[in-house]
Amino acid sequence: MKLGEIISSIKGLETDKLFSPKVDNLDESGESFSSILNKSLGEVNKSQLSGYEAMEQIATGKVENLNKAVQQIEEAELSLKLALEIKNKALGAYKEVMRMQV
Repeated sequence: MKLGEIISSIKGLETDKLFSPKVDNLDESGESFSSILNKSLGEVNKSQLSGYEAMEQIATGKVENLNKAVQQIEEAELSLKLALEIKNKALGAYKEVMRMQV
């Protein structure tokens, strides 16, 4: 699954149904859940780009430090896996909330 698909599925959530106007969905730092999520997805995207860049350097033979390049690739893979798991949990929780009877 590509990062764009994850972002589009998260943006497709109807968050106005999840939060009532009385509920303050800000954390201690004053950021909303959606801004924290968008920031996290941006970080995942950056790690993916650095991983692709490292793969390109390995493929072209321009890599200076092979260990660092492999580490960037592994970090990108793990961050994408974590993002996918978070997406799956968030969608599962959303579906469960939507099934609740009021």
